[in-house]
Amino acid sequence: MSALDFEILNTDGHARTGSLLTVHGAIDTPAFMPVGTAATVKAMTPDAVAETGAQCILANTYHLMLRPGPERIAQLGGLHKFMNWPGPILTDSGGFQVWSLAELREMDEDGVEFKSHLDGALYRLSPERAVEIQGLLGADITMVLDECTPLEAGRDEVAKSMRLSMRWAERCKAAYEERPGHGLFGIVQGGVYRDLRAESAETLVGMGFDGYALGGLSVGEGQEEMFRVLDGTVPLLPAALPRYLMGVGKPADLLGAVKRGIDMFDCVLPTRSGRTGQAFVRGGRLNMRNARHKDDPGPLDEACDCPTCGNYSRAYLHHLVMAKEILGPMLLSWHNLHYYQDLMADLRRAVNEGALAAFEAAFRAEQKAGGDKG
Repeated sequence: MSALDFEILNTDGHARTGSLLTVHGAIDTPAFMPVGTAATVKAMTPDAVAETGAQCILANTYHLMLRPGPERIAQLGGLHKFMNWPGPILTDSGGFQVWSLAELREMDEDGVEFKSHLDGALYRLSPERAVEIQGLLGADITMVLDECTPLEAGRDEVAKSMRLSMRWAERCKAAYEERPGHGLFGIVQGGVYRDLRAESAETLVGMGFDGYALGGLSVGEGQEEMFRVLDGTVPLLPAALPRYLMGVGKPADLLGAVKRGIDMFDCVLPTRSGRTGQAFVRGGRLNMRNARHKDDPGPLDEACDCPTCGNYSRAYLHHLVMAKEILGPMLLSWHNLHYYQDLMADLRRAVNEGALAAFEAAFRAEQKAGGDKG
């Protein structure tokens, strides 16, 4: 097995289903990866994550660099053993934190110096160190270090940032040690500017990566603008390799991106929503703080077969949320992740059957009928 083996199984328009084979198992695509930033998917056990249908999770280089430290994780047998997750792991390089922690970092050509948000200690993250950390963690899929620019950045700033990210990508590729069943993904940047996205894609494809991600989206640009960027960028990426849209996660966003040829997704939305009393159901989203649920003996979603819906009522979940009981976020997160995996399974089935247009029409009708479910 050389690097990552990606097989496209079926197509429906630009959408496709496939199988991405890593050293820790296969990922059926399109795939949604739960976010396990600090070596844990919040409020979930690894077994519970697997029971939702998730095959691959995401962990974060920056946060694990701060604690417990990549060298310590390596000494303890690597991230898979450390967190008891036997399946594939993709690690974000820390590029998102270049954006989200802008007030705590200084950046130059060599890399980024972070002031820890935990204790103020200084950490240096260069492209080479980002690749080294991900190797110590034992990531199946390693991401290049990049800079994610803010939405309000002007074209000149975005162009400068994108070209820096491309130079960092080249250094990451030079530092990366190829191993069977592991891969290195490049990240297309360029903000909402299609010509800059095209330049970035062409540069990365020329370097040759095992897969290609689109970063710097879902930062406030709106769905229409995001889809416009995808329409102009996805066709420039190699059709035979996996495509990953980073940090995108509303159900309608996933559907629209799959239609445009995206294979992989991650987002904190299902688990973060679970921790704040929100539940995704067919037709919309429920706010479990709403008093309308307090006497409701029914499940969150009649069509869902997750343990939460099979065993607990809306009334009980409302009680847990209002009482701030830990079980509330656990059960809601479990349901939300199950909902997302059901959605991805439905999308794969629709593509395999050549029925994606019919699925989209039914999905939109369901969302419209649901309205604000409360």
